[in-house]
Amino acid sequence: MNLATYSTFFLLSTVKFLFTPFGGPAAGLTFFETYFSCLAGGIFSGTIFYFLGEFLLKKARAKKLEAYHTSIKTGVPIKHKKTFTPLNKGVVKMKRKLGIVGISFFAPLFMSVPIGTIVSAKFFGKNKFTYPLIVLGMIFNGLLTTGVAFAIASFF
Repeated sequence: MNLATYSTFFLLSTVKFLFTPFGGPAAGLTFFETYFSCLAGGIFSGTIFYFLGEFLLKKARAKKLEAYHTSIKTGVPIKHKKTFTPLNKGVVKMKRKLGIVGISFFAPLFMSVPIGTIVSAKFFGKNKFTYPLIVLGMIFNGLLTTGVAFAIASFF
């Protein structure tokens, strides 16, 4: 049992869940050691950022409202950010096409785990199935990516 290796995979999976399992065969870990260390890191990060994301979004809204009221009192206009950026348009298009299941399953995988779970919390935070779908997506995607990693490693 190599605690340093498990910890490394855990910490890497908290940020980028998609590519971390590919290091498992090179590190000498078994399929299940790689899978569970990556899964634990992904679920840990997803949990933290899902529930922290709602808090951060509320704080950002309050800060924006505070700045608006301050600008009205002082008479200094606020410089507004662009709302319809190409990235925002792409995220909204992805939300409409994939829905709650697609965003919850694939946003933490293809984006980073923190950004993907915050996006899921932003769009579907009021739905009680969002967090379980994120965890289910981590379980499914972890099996898939770890399986692909070990299948590729068996050829080399």
